[in-house]
Amino acid sequence: MAHELVAEVWRGDFLESVHHGSVVALGPGGDAELLVGQPEQVTYPRSSNKPVQVLAMLRHGLALDGELLALACASHSGEDFHVAGATRILADAGLTPDALRCTPDLPVGEAALRAHLAAGRDKAPVYMNCSGKHAAMLATCVVNDWPTGSYLDPAHPLHSAIRETLEELAGERVGAEGVDGCGAPLFGISLVGLARAFARLTTSGDEPERRIAHAMSTHPEWVGGTGRDVTALMRAIPGAVAKDGAEGVYAIALPTGEAVACKIADGSSRARAVVLVAALRRLGVAAPEELATFPVLGHGRPVGAVRPAAVLRG
Repeated sequence: MAHELVAEVWRGDFLESVHHGSVVALGPGGDAELLVGQPEQVTYPRSSNKPVQVLAMLRHGLALDGELLALACASHSGEDFHVAGATRILADAGLTPDALRCTPDLPVGEAALRAHLAAGRDKAPVYMNCSGKHAAMLATCVVNDWPTGSYLDPAHPLHSAIRETLEELAGERVGAEGVDGCGAPLFGISLVGLARAFARLTTSGDEPERRIAHAMSTHPEWVGGTGRDVTALMRAIPGAVAKDGAEGVYAIALPTGEAVACKIADGSSRARAVVLVAALRRLGVAAPEELATFPVLGHGRPVGAVRPAAVLRG
């Protein structure tokens, strides 16, 4: 992929490192107002796919709203309320955390991890950042009398429904298939398709899309957690739907139809919010100043910053 230089890492007045990537920014009418790198190439959106995956579940009878619906779309930090929420989704479907087949893991939030280890707890699927989505997957299976033990099988009807919904919203066919970090099937689309899909979530008049957009934008702490940039983004931009993904992916859309999707080529997470905010500003969207750069530390204090490259500064 022909990525372009999108972010610079400055330590003091010295350019220490750079990040390459691809970016697309769509205007309110869906036209591309910024194209950097190769955003038409297929990539794995990773967890940025989650809101669309959950849309497929709602269309097939999943009965979630509010914070639990936001949790289904989340890569949560593993705070106590996240874990309790995933357990509630399962309990309402007549299941326990033993039904989860996502990878056993520790909380990803720093404070949550410290508390977890201090309590002497070990890895478990319910602490994994995708447990809300997996709980929702299982609940969808229960509603449809689909098998729960094989819900991660790519041939399962759940994933046929997810693929169909993703292709509809992205306006393109799935171009790659794999296995996500949590064990679920993973479908690849372009960044342009990902931005289109997010814009559909925030602008559609259909009830399931509206439910997801409302749940995520009004309960952003359930989508990320304490101190997470995805939470800060949705708190700062009214009605925005944002979702981070592994390997440097990020997507966001506004109720007015603007949408951005980006991918950092080396998979780094430190540059993705910086790039996303810079692209939003190119669209004229006021984004949080604290996310416009990412601190570079020296002896525990900021001595520089990750900044957007010239192609994004306009």
